[in-house]
Amino acid sequence: MKVDRTAGRDGADADAEAMCKKIEVALLDQRDLCPAATAAAPAPAGAPGGDEVHFTPPLNFAMVDNGIFRSGFPDCANFAFLQTLGLRSIICLCPEPYPEANMEFLKSSGIKLFQFGIEGYKEPFVYIPEETIREALKVLIDVRNHPVLIHCKRGKHRTGCLVGCLRKLQRWCLSSIFDEYQRFAAAKARVSDQSN
Repeated sequence: MKVDRTAGRDGADADAEAMCKKIEVALLDQRDLCPAATAAAPAPAGAPGGDEVHFTPPLNFAMVDNGIFRSGFPDCANFAFLQTLGLRSIICLCPEPYPEANMEFLKSSGIKLFQFGIEGYKEPFVYIPEETIREALKVLIDVRNHPVLIHCKRGKHRTGCLVGCLRKLQRWCLSSIFDEYQRFAAAKARVSDQSN
C-alpha cells in the first residue's frame, strides 16, 4: 500500500496519516484466522506472511458516529478490515451462537462480544423486546466499549432499530431517523420497526 506522506500534518491530514499507518500495521497473516480467506494473489513486496491481504468491509458497513460502526454479520474475509478499526467491542443482535472463527478473531484481537439475541423475522409486524433493546443501548452508549461495531445478519432491520434508538437519544428528528433506517433497509423497510 502506498501512502502519500507529503500532505500537511494539521488536523484531518494528521488523522488520515495516522489511519494509513494503522492500516499498514494491521497487515496480518490471515491463515491463522481463516484459512479460506487466504486464497489470494501473490503478496505485494514487504507484506508479512507472503499473502496479499484484502481490506473488505462487512456487508452494509458504515460509520454511525465517532467510535460507533454498523454492518451485517462479519466473516473471515472482513477480519483484516475490522482489525484496522481498533474495536474494543462488538454488539451482535443475532440469537445464533457466534461462529468459532469469529470467536477466535475476537479473542486474538482483544474484542469483547455483547450478544443480544433478537430473532429476525420476515413478517412486517415484529415485536422487539424493549428490555433487550434497552440493554443493548446501554452497552452502545458506554464509551468504555468504543470503538464498537453493531451487527445483525444483514445490518438492516435489527441493527437499524438499535441505531434508531441511539438517534432518538441524540435528539434527531423522526424523519431523519426513518430516512437513515430506510437507506439501509432499502425496499424491505418495515413500518413496525419505525414505530416507538
